[in-house]
Amino acid sequence: MKRLVAPSILSGNFAEMGKDVKNMNEIGADWIHVDVMDGVFVPNLTFGFKMISDLRPLSKLFFDVHLMITEPKRYVERFVKSGADLVSFHYEAEQDIVGTIEIVKNAGCKCGLAVNPDTDIGAVAPYMDKLDLVLVMSVFPGFGGQKFIEGSLDRIAAVKELRDKCNGTALIETDGGVTLENAAEIYSAGADVLVAGNAVFGAKDRKYAVDAIRGKDCL
Repeated sequence: MKRLVAPSILSGNFAEMGKDVKNMNEIGADWIHVDVMDGVFVPNLTFGFKMISDLRPLSKLFFDVHLMITEPKRYVERFVKSGADLVSFHYEAEQDIVGTIEIVKNAGCKCGLAVNPDTDIGAVAPYMDKLDLVLVMSVFPGFGGQKFIEGSLDRIAAVKELRDKCNGTALIETDGGVTLENAAEIYSAGADVLVAGNAVFGAKDRKYAVDAIRGKDCL
């Protein structure tokens, strides 16, 4: 099991986004999580292709692009071209799951499938052998700073069981309500990657926060 930390730049300072992305290199983050929202699939707007392409030269870290948009199939290739290393889209937002996965993979990018807290985990089973990542939402998507939903640990464990049954290699990512206090139990449930927004960007010492989430001895 891996223990990767992916700070979400949604919680960064939009006026100093380049500075915040560079800072993720300095503090030892593993990935940079990029939340793309369209104001339709979720009730919020964030940023799109240009923001990613402008930030891409500022960091060699893995860009983990999470699409919270309707009809992602129409846009996934453009997000790959903008600099994504992995593109995740929502099961609830796309009818042609296999076709969308194939577009991402054919563009030379890793692909993830995200599921909302009220979606049956079994929905990912038919695609597990095609995925590089399953994103288990532990809050309802659309806003940062939400509390971790009770029951999400069981959902993470269920995805791990599905992955193990099919001998899959997909990483399991959790997004929503991750804190220094609950990170260890989320990893223990089966997560490989934790998305952390306010827990990192709101910390006085961001490096300490990343190390503490990962479980590294910070003392």
